[in-house]
Amino acid sequence: MIFPCILSGGIGSRLWPLSRKDRPKQFLPIFNGRSLFQKTCTRLQGNDFEAPIVIGNNAHRFLIGEQLADIGIEGAAILLEPMGRNTAPPAAMAALIAAEKNPDALVLLAPSDHLIGQESIFHDAIQAAVKAARGGKIVTFGITPDEPNTGYGYIRLASADGSVKPVDAFVEKPDIDTAKTFLAAGNYVWNAGIFLYAAQTMIEAFERHQPDLIAQIRKTLATRSSDLDFIRLDAEEFAKLDNISIDYAIMERADNIACVPMAPKWDDLGSWSAIWTVLEKDAHGNSGLGDTRFLNSENCLAYADEGLVSVIGLQDVLVVATRDSVLVAHKDKAQDVKKIVEALEREGRSEIAAHPRAYRPWGYTERISAGDRFSVQSMMIKPGQRLTLQSHLHRAEHWVVVSGTVEITIDGEARLLTENQSAFVPLGAKHTLHNPGKIPVRMIEVQSGTYLAEDDIMRHE
Repeated sequence: MIFPCILSGGIGSRLWPLSRKDRPKQFLPIFNGRSLFQKTCTRLQGNDFEAPIVIGNNAHRFLIGEQLADIGIEGAAILLEPMGRNTAPPAAMAALIAAEKNPDALVLLAPSDHLIGQESIFHDAIQAAVKAARGGKIVTFGITPDEPNTGYGYIRLASADGSVKPVDAFVEKPDIDTAKTFLAAGNYVWNAGIFLYAAQTMIEAFERHQPDLIAQIRKTLATRSSDLDFIRLDAEEFAKLDNISIDYAIMERADNIACVPMAPKWDDLGSWSAIWTVLEKDAHGNSGLGDTRFLNSENCLAYADEGLVSVIGLQDVLVVATRDSVLVAHKDKAQDVKKIVEALEREGRSEIAAHPRAYRPWGYTERISAGDRFSVQSMMIKPGQRLTLQSHLHRAEHWVVVSGTVEITIDGEARLLTENQSAFVPLGAKHTLHNPGKIPVRMIEVQSGTYLAEDDIMRHE
């Protein structure tokens, strides 16, 4: 059996302002209500696959759990990284975890933020790689190029018969002239960052080429502890792991590397212009997500998080409007969005990190408005879920129930509130909320006080 290991720790800054640090591109539900993470998980289900191993950032743990539950995937091992690391440590961790479950396990290491249009071709490529992986090869999957793209690394293939090719070399991202040479040569493929290997093969490769790193990985895995549906690692031990990619750590050093070329309509969707290429378009080449309108415009993309976005008399323009930020750019400059994000980060702007909607174990909150001494947000509490007992030193709260029935407890006194009923929580009062019903509770919360930041909270359980 194959253990899918899905890497979901990236940020996707080129898709700002929709992609933020607390809700990056792989979790955005922009494909008919599904995210790239969900599409990746669904793609790697079936008789050939075990429950996935998901390796993601601790800050995204509730997003991961929520999105897995939404598509009905159970039994996933969700390994939380205390901080970001490149792909080598997750590749080895997945091998060690899979080997614990089955010494003969195969591991398919795949990013969570890639789109594959023809999944049957991808599955055929996996099946073609299985025999080679069981025979001791570390198999990478190369994308047959259809343009001289300078945004991807390349793999040079040795000429050989069959669907599994020996690898001559891994090549860094080229300039445009070199990329044209690669395309003309015909034996170069894009490096998709997807790998299939026997768990024991990868462990042996690390022991040979990265002995210090795998020793520290074993030491880090030994600190594992369970927290709800998640597996936590000791932050101090994890921080000692080298921040190195699997390409540099293993692939460029090992002599048992093979590649399966494929053309499954793959895209890593690294920019808004790439998003435009895969979306449905009107007769003039325009793509709209949300409430959008186009007039005398061609080859444009408009995204409306809420409200209406109208584009008039423009060509090759991107317009992305969220609740707190608007991006307008020429499609040819889509890669430069990252420069704006870097500048905003230097300024300490919150728009690059915090999305208006924040996911919690019990549901989510979403900012509506804020000002001096007040903040207004909506809340959704899932059926059966409860907030921790807490109090605040600097703010009072007022709750209004929009729909559903919620049990509120304030200083030990519990009562039920239903639609259009409200309650006041004085400053310093111990309080909690519980949804005892079968449908989500939706509420409006108004906070008022001298200090309204999230760290003004005292938990009592």
